[in-house]
Amino acid sequence: MIPVSDPPHAPADTAPAVDENRLEQLITEAQTALPFELPALADRCASALGLGSAQIYLADLQQRLLIPLDEALEPLPTDHSSGGWAYRTVSPRVVDAGDSLIIWMPLIDGAERLGVLAVNAASLDGPLMRRSRMLASLFAMLITSKRAYSDWLAARTRTAAMGLPAEMLRAFLPPRTIGSRSCVSTAVLEPAYDVAGDAFDHSVVKNVLHTMILDGMGHDLVAGLTTSVAMAAARNARRGGGDLTDVVGSVDHALAQWLPDHFCTGVLCRLDAETGVLHWVNCGHPPPLLIRAERVLAGALDSHPQPPIGLAGPLAPAARQIHETKLEPGDCVLLYTDGVVEARDADGAEFGLDRFTDFIIRSNAAGERPAEVLRLLNHAILDHQRTQLRDDATILLFEWRPQYQ
Repeated sequence: MIPVSDPPHAPADTAPAVDENRLEQLITEAQTALPFELPALADRCASALGLGSAQIYLADLQQRLLIPLDEALEPLPTDHSSGGWAYRTVSPRVVDAGDSLIIWMPLIDGAERLGVLAVNAASLDGPLMRRSRMLASLFAMLITSKRAYSDWLAARTRTAAMGLPAEMLRAFLPPRTIGSRSCVSTAVLEPAYDVAGDAFDHSVVKNVLHTMILDGMGHDLVAGLTTSVAMAAARNARRGGGDLTDVVGSVDHALAQWLPDHFCTGVLCRLDAETGVLHWVNCGHPPPLLIRAERVLAGALDSHPQPPIGLAGPLAPAARQIHETKLEPGDCVLLYTDGVVEARDADGAEFGLDRFTDFIIRSNAAGERPAEVLRLLNHAILDHQRTQLRDDATILLFEWRPQYQ
């Protein structure tokens, strides 16, 4: 089993011919195909491209398994399989299957890892690798477009029953990972099936990255409703052209008006991905952490305490203080809820802030991508508490890597 890039270019006539008419028909058919029809469609598209069979695997909510869309197949472990390696590293991998080869291609939507595509081929050359990559790109787009309305796709990637508060909250969450050539933001949230009051949001508006992490009061359906209203208010302000002051003001007003007895803590950030200028506001939440050159800059993003979001009447803040700093290329900013560092093992020992930040730094130094760093960290926190979290634990990491440094 070896990771591969494109093999040396072979003569153009060594690869099987592409059936362009058939491929055009299949792409047209894909627009109206139902999600459960995607496995058979992938096979037919692979054949039109001169490849063998193709199987689609999607990551489960906790990214421990790769779940096949073909219900006759078995899931693959993300940490101990060739497909998992392709998913973790976002790189193709080729496996000798005896009389053929299996090309494991990551399924990527922008910066978001969806799963992998297993393509069976009789041989391997440059044209076949490129066709396999094209097939993976096509089905990543199809899955992304269809999962917005498909209960079947959502259910297929679950490994446990989901509580109602989590169901409601997850309907509002954005993709785990978003980004551009200049920045990336990625997040994880646990417990995956029983989360209530925690939430995250991130969005790119032209060259500006908006990020937010929230911790709602309580651990019930109303806590989830509180953070859902907060996310909706933030998006409404952003989409109306508002700056960070407008966004946090909109969230404050919405919660005070519609849920006056409930509030949440949170951090909201605005990063100019061209200049590296970061603005942030901290509303009663643990301060963000700035990681630069493989160390935490202690206190770099600390600020004077401000009240939680959504307080009404005399408790409402007169004005929010917006803070500003300038990031350096390669800087990472960490937002987290207190359930992350307060997770305790059987002996009562906390996971702790030092262990949390050290894990991030070591994983970054090892060359792991941000989404993989958080996947591994999330599992380390769950393992520390034997998967029984006493509080929601949410982490959001964003990184500024301008294209030209």
